[in-house]
Amino acid sequence: MTALLEVNHLVRHYPVRQPGSLWGKPATLRAVNDVSFHLPPGKTLGLVGESGCGKSTTARLVLGLLPPTSGEVLFEGSPVPARNGAAWRALRRRMQMVYQDPLGALDRRLPVATQVAEPLLVVGQGTAAERKEQARDLMSAVGLPQHLFERYPHELSGGQRQRVVLARALILRPSLLVCDEPISALDVSIQAQVINLLQDMQEQRHVALLFISHDLKVVRQVSDEVAVMYLGRIIEQGPPEELFQRPLHPYTQALVSAIPSPWRGKSERRIMLEGDPPNPVNIPPGCAFHPRCPSAMPVCSQQRPELAAVDSGRLAACHLLTPTSTETAC
Repeated sequence: MTALLEVNHLVRHYPVRQPGSLWGKPATLRAVNDVSFHLPPGKTLGLVGESGCGKSTTARLVLGLLPPTSGEVLFEGSPVPARNGAAWRALRRRMQMVYQDPLGALDRRLPVATQVAEPLLVVGQGTAAERKEQARDLMSAVGLPQHLFERYPHELSGGQRQRVVLARALILRPSLLVCDEPISALDVSIQAQVINLLQDMQEQRHVALLFISHDLKVVRQVSDEVAVMYLGRIIEQGPPEELFQRPLHPYTQALVSAIPSPWRGKSERRIMLEGDPPNPVNIPPGCAFHPRCPSAMPVCSQQRPELAAVDSGRLAACHLLTPTSTETAC
């Protein structure tokens, strides 16, 4: 299947000042460090990892909200143009984002129906009456009753606000929807409703989803493919059932072991990682995970493993899964 979205060797670095070195040369923070993936039309790629691993930065690079330091993002085979140009504004109609904080994403001074219709006004589509009708129809489709249409964001619940944000993102009929922690601020019952709504909208409109979340159970439920990030790089990728049932990378094994499950046996203990993730300004040589890895070998601190096929439909970046590296280490 032809990819709707292709990300090739994407890199985003930031110059930062080190504490106590006001006049010194700025250091480099490696927020995203050689990320590649593809997303077919109508499919969902789940992106997981610890806070600060580069998930949200990747999302903004995909949408062209940030310029990459190097690498490229292709949408339907063409590079995503530079931000704020006419070509980028035209393309952004087909690439929309659902933010983590729906209240922060909405204007508290405007009724929610007006905000849902606003993208149509920005692109000059339809008359005022037609825009209003489309907004109301879509708000009804996402489960918002009519008596809420003229209310302001602060008058709605968290779940209702998230539905408003979703309706606003869908009104231009995008091909790609980037969801950055869309359910983290909602309680469990509302999370289930929003997830079901996203899946229904995806089925009806054939929208591709880049779904970013800390909730591994939700990612497993919604994704056709899952990518695990650590310190700006994808370190494992594969189909959700295989990845969660048999994680290959030691970091993925630790993440999966932290998922609460009433069926986990006493022998299946949670894997506790030692220490904190390294500073992205000072990433250790070799495999960035090796200071915390319980199975690290000498080669892990010397050579960075590349993301490569290690099983049918599975990718991983780990020397433990590469026979040649294991033989060299021994």
